[in-house]
Amino acid sequence: MKKFFVSALLLLLPLALIFSPAQSAEPPAGDIIKAPACPLCGMNRNKFNFSRTYIVYDDGSTFGGCSLHCAAIDMAVNIDKGPVEIWVGDYNTKNLIDGEKAFWVVGGKKMGVMTKRAKWAFGTKEAAEKFIGQYGGRLSNFEGAAQAAYEDMYRDTRMIREKRKMKRLKMKQMKKGS
Repeated sequence: MKKFFVSALLLLLPLALIFSPAQSAEPPAGDIIKAPACPLCGMNRNKFNFSRTYIVYDDGSTFGGCSLHCAAIDMAVNIDKGPVEIWVGDYNTKNLIDGEKAFWVVGGKKMGVMTKRAKWAFGTKEAAEKFIGQYGGRLSNFEGAAQAAYEDMYRDTRMIREKRKMKRLKMKQMKKGS
């Protein structure tokens, strides 16, 4: 069932991108003001400006997330909406760049945002290659990074649940000890 779900998403995402209207040349202004926190996990998008995402759907709705992980969840939940624009934070400059034109680095030694296998976006191939030289990983395009996000979804969601469970337990113990 899991393989079917991932396969279906991987088939539908490229079709949605192919048949959606062209992306505007300029990134949206004030995306962090419009969406200061990720609606899925609550993370501060200004703090995670280097990994943030901003999606504009074909019905005019938007999603401002903290990472490709949360963007992938939103695209899966909103399967009937076509993403018209997918903007992502450039790892180095923190500016929004076109996610489909970005040079992505998947994996490496640097822990990702909401994921064990990192997915970082860069505006230039040189910047991505420099990062790979320092931290490892492999060069990818948007399709490869999105596929990795969907493939990692179960493991990453489980990791997040465990971390939050431990945090709640720790908070409970701290209250009990007060």
